[in-house]
Amino acid sequence: MTRRAALTPQARPVQVSAMAQTFRSVLLPAARRVEALIERVGRRPGGTPVLEPYIGYATPEGLLLRGRVLSHLRRAEPSAAQSRWTNLRQMASLFFTDEVAGVTVLGGESRAVSDAEGYVTLTVSRHASPGWTDVPVRIEGQDGPATPFPVRVPSPEADYLIISDIDDTVIETGAHSLLRNLWTTFTVSALTRQAHEDARHLMAALVDEGRNPVFYVSSSPWNLHDFLEALFTRHDIPRGPMFLRDLGLTEEGVGNSHGTHKGAAIDAILAANPTLCAWLMGDSGQKDAIVYRDAVRRHPGRILGVALREPAPGAGADDAAAMAEIEALGVPCFHGPSFDGARYHWGQE
Repeated sequence: MTRRAALTPQARPVQVSAMAQTFRSVLLPAARRVEALIERVGRRPGGTPVLEPYIGYATPEGLLLRGRVLSHLRRAEPSAAQSRWTNLRQMASLFFTDEVAGVTVLGGESRAVSDAEGYVTLTVSRHASPGWTDVPVRIEGQDGPATPFPVRVPSPEADYLIISDIDDTVIETGAHSLLRNLWTTFTVSALTRQAHEDARHLMAALVDEGRNPVFYVSSSPWNLHDFLEALFTRHDIPRGPMFLRDLGLTEEGVGNSHGTHKGAAIDAILAANPTLCAWLMGDSGQKDAIVYRDAVRRHPGRILGVALREPAPGAGADDAAAMAEIEALGVPCFHGPSFDGARYHWGQE
């Protein structure tokens, strides 16, 4: 029996509370000092703030634009022949961002002010044709060309949407192992990172030549947005809005929890597309089965089917129970070492 399992129900809350108190009183202040030190690495004093656009999406209220205000952009053109050390330096630089708070950003008839981490969100009128469109956004008071913010507008012909995890679902990462995940993330470039062909084939069939929109939910940080865009383009993975995580420190720890973040992202995507049901793709290595089961419970009738990759040595007991419950709720749940056979299990073939 593990030490975790040996804890009594009465002891667990006391331990969790004590750990939380320790984090808030001791570790959090120290971690924030480290975070501030890291953010000063490579900081360029003065200068003109710039916008880093993320992919936006349409909602019933309008087009939701997302991005970040930074002191400068960090970009690197990888080479397939470069060393892992060079990859490490380039990837690490993406995390040394110098975000700028309190900057007013203008898009269409809307304006917003960047928050403490530099993030900004605007909603503009939904005057755009189905497909991809760019909305010009600028920083108030700056001259020069505006920054195009890409937005995906679903077609009225869409039959459904696809919501997919990224790590170990679409691309090979080893996210179920923290050390392997970090090694892969920081030592492999967009040119050498590998995608799962079975995921690409399943997604291509579901997207149906762009008719059905795809959204990505991941615990990866927003710092990797541009990297993932380049990776998806290289492997011909359908482009779509990403719901990534902020790694900033909060009273609860680093960012939102994996399950909380993904669950909230699924809720936001379904709310933005109230007439479309969804197929969910993920893997059992990061408890996606539990997250997706909870989504099926919250949105009865909206989830058409679930497909979960099972990394070796297979799903754990909690994930297996969640998969069985998804099926019991009337939603077909395919799981296996690859996505081959998912559409057959769903009744699409």
